[in-house]
Amino acid sequence: MRAQQEIPDSPESIQASYYEATASRYDAMHTSDKDAEHSKALAFIDAVSNLCNCNTFLDVGAGTGRGVRFFHEKGRYIRGIEPVSALIAVAESSGLPSGLISQGSGYHLPFENHSFDAVFECGVLHHVKDPAAVVSEMTRVAKRAIFLSDSNRFGQGSPAMRLIKLALYKTHLWNIARFAQTKGKMYHLSEGDGLAYSYSVFDSYAQLASWADRIEILSTASDLHLKSWFHPLLTAPSVLLCALKPECSPEGARR
Repeated sequence: MRAQQEIPDSPESIQASYYEATASRYDAMHTSDKDAEHSKALAFIDAVSNLCNCNTFLDVGAGTGRGVRFFHEKGRYIRGIEPVSALIAVAESSGLPSGLISQGSGYHLPFENHSFDAVFECGVLHHVKDPAAVVSEMTRVAKRAIFLSDSNRFGQGSPAMRLIKLALYKTHLWNIARFAQTKGKMYHLSEGDGLAYSYSVFDSYAQLASWADRIEILSTASDLHLKSWFHPLLTAPSVLLCALKPECSPEGARR
């Protein structure tokens, strides 16, 4: 009998297996000083949300609950969505109330339209194959603001490589180059971050600009190699993108 051909694991199953295997040490790996950009982002999200009168929040890809815990401890209404049950279990075992994080996918958020004042993600979109689909769901359930705290490929690597990446992206050759680089996979694997795609929050700029009244961009990196008028596009490896509805303008916040 002919041996059954082995079916390779999907990217989603590879990533889920990685998180299942590392769940018990996830916080030590991903909430240390090297990930301080997300802590900076959460503090900024909180400050902007106060100005915008945002009181209800959704954390997409909540992991072990860093963002959920941050807002819960401030007395805000916060919910999280996380696809990996082992990470939810770690969050609850560390004291987060049961039910604040539900198991689910960012591709299909189990909430009605405009359910939350603000929706955010911290380091999630560079792990998904189709970030635009997740951002689309975020725009569906958000009323006032969306925050993306994530990577920026254009601010990573040598100055020359950053310019090359930007040129390839602007000439619509980036995906072809990435396909060749990864031998068709479009992702890479690492011990510290699992399965990751090459992503920049600037990839989502046009999509969110069509939803929001304005976009604000803040570098959350602590080690900037180059400061210039290209900042943060070509200088910051991690960025917070804030997409704000008219209600978040000074005039709208006073209504």
